[in-house]
Amino acid sequence: MSIDRAVLLFAGFMVLASLALTYFVHPGFVWLSVFVGANLMQSAVTGFCPAAMALRKLGLRPGAAF
Repeated sequence: MSIDRAVLLFAGFMVLASLALTYFVHPGFVWLSVFVGANLMQSAVTGFCPAAMALRKLGLRPGAAF
């Protein structure tokens, strides 16, 4: 699995997890979805993604974007 796909998988998981937490635990968890979305937009504009850096250190192979 490339870093690109792992970042997308991680972001999707975080959005779904935050929506479940918002529904079942507390409405304040919606801000986690906001953070993930803002990080995805910032990554698209600047090319900097902290999750991609962490996944690279874990040994995933680079993809086209990161």
